[in-house]
Amino acid sequence: MKKIVKRVLYTLFFLVAAILILGLILAYLPSSSRIKNKGITPEEAAILRKNYTGPHNEFTTTDGLTLFLRRWNPDTIVPAKKDVAVLIYHGFTAYSGPYSMAGIPISKGGYTVFGLDYRGHGLSDGNRGDSPGKDRWLGDLAQSVKYIKGLGFSKVVILGHSLGVAMAICAADTVPNDISGLILLSGAYEGRKGLSKPIPLFTQAKILASSIFRPSYPAVEYYRDGMNVSKDTLFNFRYTLRFMTMIDVKKLRLPKDLNIPVLVGVGDHDELFEVDKVKDFYNMIPGDKKTFFIMKNATHAKIPLESWEEIVAWLDKTYTP
Repeated sequence: MKKIVKRVLYTLFFLVAAILILGLILAYLPSSSRIKNKGITPEEAAILRKNYTGPHNEFTTTDGLTLFLRRWNPDTIVPAKKDVAVLIYHGFTAYSGPYSMAGIPISKGGYTVFGLDYRGHGLSDGNRGDSPGKDRWLGDLAQSVKYIKGLGFSKVVILGHSLGVAMAICAADTVPNDISGLILLSGAYEGRKGLSKPIPLFTQAKILASSIFRPSYPAVEYYRDGMNVSKDTLFNFRYTLRFMTMIDVKKLRLPKDLNIPVLVGVGDHDELFEVDKVKDFYNMIPGDKKTFFIMKNATHAKIPLESWEEIVAWLDKTYTP
């Protein structure tokens, strides 16, 4: 009987050891990449931030990291608009820089605009494409809103684009009393079918092994057929599994008692989201201060000047006495 027990224990030991060794091999096995943009390190981001000379702000998170806020100032301060700030939450793989397409026309409309680089993105500190967890991420979003209010802006309107829509909902749920409005663009609970191909089992195994043995390693490559891969090294195309899974987007909901102005928009040529699906998302938003509009000649990431001018007109109508 003792011999049988020993054999079973030895078998289990070698089985566990084999699994651990295989997991380590998978976790550290080099992966081929379809993305030619390798991005930058946190240290390189810090140097670029230090040398950045354009209008910007920085704040320190409660765990000691520096987050970067790009800033677009109006040419002239309009008294009726001086207390209103628009805070941009960027989309997946991006950072605040490309959102000059929004920052410039909105600031020309008389509003001060900020663009947050999430931790691990753009010129902010943090391991690239990573977050220690959901609570830390929500803390960053809440701090970004409170920081801007601390600059003297009594009204903060969050403009979320793509992934930024989910971030805007998270912020509204975390600090509802500090947000005066939402502009939610190019986002829905369900994307177009067929955009993402199934991940091969071997790749899934490598990602899972990496998440276990080195959770801070960005093992997940964001790629889809037809995607425009920017050569800008501040774009990030690799993420950790814990970042990708920290928030279940389909379960996000705005607080039922949050009755603030909300503008929902989608491009009529959006490659990722159908207009009807965005309208379904819009219909689930509580309150009676919401507006839906279709941005003409707009794709998912390229929104023409005319649409931004419509957004400025909405801001004027909503926040200018």
